[in-house]
Amino acid sequence: MTYQEAVDYIEETPKFTKKNSLDHTRAFLKRLGSPESRMKILHVAGTNGKGSVCSFLASMLHAAGKRTGLFTSPHLVDINERFVIDEEQVSDEAFLKAFHKVMDCVGVMKEEGYPHPTYFELLFLIGMVIFKEAGVEYLVLETGLGGRLDATNSVAHPVVTVLTSISLDHTEYLGHTVAAIAGEKAGIIKEGVPVIYDASCKESEEVILAKAHEMHAPAYGIRPDMYKILGETEKSIDFSIDCGYYESISLSISSVAEYQMKNATEAVTAIRVMDREKGEFTDEMIRKGISGMRWQGRMETVLPGVIIDGGHNEAGVEEFVKTAKRLEKDYPVTLLFAAVGDKDYRHMIETICRELRLERVIVTEVGGYRSVDVKEPKGLFEQFGQKEIKAIPDVKEAFEEALREKGDGILFCVGSLYLVGSIKKILRDKEDGK
Repeated sequence: MTYQEAVDYIEETPKFTKKNSLDHTRAFLKRLGSPESRMKILHVAGTNGKGSVCSFLASMLHAAGKRTGLFTSPHLVDINERFVIDEEQVSDEAFLKAFHKVMDCVGVMKEEGYPHPTYFELLFLIGMVIFKEAGVEYLVLETGLGGRLDATNSVAHPVVTVLTSISLDHTEYLGHTVAAIAGEKAGIIKEGVPVIYDASCKESEEVILAKAHEMHAPAYGIRPDMYKILGETEKSIDFSIDCGYYESISLSISSVAEYQMKNATEAVTAIRVMDREKGEFTDEMIRKGISGMRWQGRMETVLPGVIIDGGHNEAGVEEFVKTAKRLEKDYPVTLLFAAVGDKDYRHMIETICRELRLERVIVTEVGGYRSVDVKEPKGLFEQFGQKEIKAIPDVKEAFEEALREKGDGILFCVGSLYLVGSIKKILRDKEDGK
């Protein structure tokens, strides 16, 4: 197969398979030579912030000179985004080589009666082969959905686990309460392996601590009083961490989002706890890694005054609102908004309208079969009091109009990772002269 044929095959996978057990994934890993046993794995789960925490971890490991792999999801434009080695997205050639190796294994295993891996399981197996072939020493591994039954949980012996903030999302799969969802996420906690977790929610903390106690896993909770802003600009935030688990440290993040302080604190704590015996990671390495972290689609500045954010659930929108509220004091704010049908976009729009004084809103459509007609969000913005609204179904046209309308203010593009991915592709095509 060519690279594109391989990508097309993976994208078609959901049509002819179903989720398999962790024993199924472990059997495939064993047949592939147990690649996970060759790496020190940092395993991360959570509802919001896990991608950022993973990126902070990988950035610090790279700054310390470690051969570092990063496995995340979803991708915004190219499937290769899910596989990063030393801050470089893997090549099409490396991806295709690993794909063929995994597919050879799939063929043999199917003859032995093993079902075909699912979309995510297939990508996870391809990733493990890629990282093994590249000689990765440390692998930062983000769960796909949940934790307990996620394919990544087939890894038996991570060096540390991290649980980021937990809130209601994917309730049809994970449960209808924060406690139920926390139980699924806490399923990645392993016997004796330290766990760093967001301690800002008592309901989830109780579940996590119970699981940690059961697994004899040292637990390190991160609370808002453990980090403090020292100064901020329109591009960065200086802050300090004083959590009591290690000596205090002052850092800077290249982001306007205050929630990234929490994510950075969780990541720094994970590195410090993992490194407690060897002491390999200096303050300088930590600072370099934190300040150098860039995470696509999360309060990412893609053009001067243009910020894209993939917040697509209640907690994500609340964090977006906090950041936008801070910036609207000094700049008029334009919003480009799109959502998909399986998200509670009504509540998202209500929250945005209640909390922000938007100059104007432009709504558009994304998401394929889950797309929401622009008339629906436009009507909701009107219902909740927004005066100036335009509905432009085509994303490219909507983005271009939003750029014209924003003037000297700030444009936020929010509501869906599909919207973020579409804008990234528009900008990339423009760079390529398409």
